[in-house]
Amino acid sequence: MTQRVDLATVMDRLAIDEVVSGYAVAVDDGDWEGYRALFAPAGRADYSSAGGIEGPAGEVADWLAETMKLFPVRQHLIVNRLIRLEDAGGSPGDSAEVRADFLNPMRLDGDEFDGSVTAPNFVAAGRYTFALARTHDGWRLTRVTVHEKWRHISA
Repeated sequence: MTQRVDLATVMDRLAIDEVVSGYAVAVDDGDWEGYRALFAPAGRADYSSAGGIEGPAGEVADWLAETMKLFPVRQHLIVNRLIRLEDAGGSPGDSAEVRADFLNPMRLDGDEFDGSVTAPNFVAAGRYTFALARTHDGWRLTRVTVHEKWRHISA
């Protein structure tokens, strides 16, 4: 590899990582327009393993906007990101896949928070698979799949 290819690969990895972080922030902050903007036009999301829906990113964003009203406080922790860039003959290609583990503590609506309560009411964890494509607007999600492994609900 040349230094130019190495630099392009690093830049792609940083841009892809920013999309994944942007995804978590958009969901946690309820920024559904920001969520939609992370996807390529034909992008899809699949939350079926967590009891949700699968479909075009816009429809899923609408579903999330309603569903997440149940959880006014939420925080995604997306870790162990394994980024695989398409190899286009020794140079980075125009597609990538990211596998990343997640831990997602959330607080159910209606809880009184007096400063002494710190435990969430609901925690989900598992793995995301993100598929991305390089577009004219930068890296965009073509598919997000949630693979929920466990959840815990407390009183």
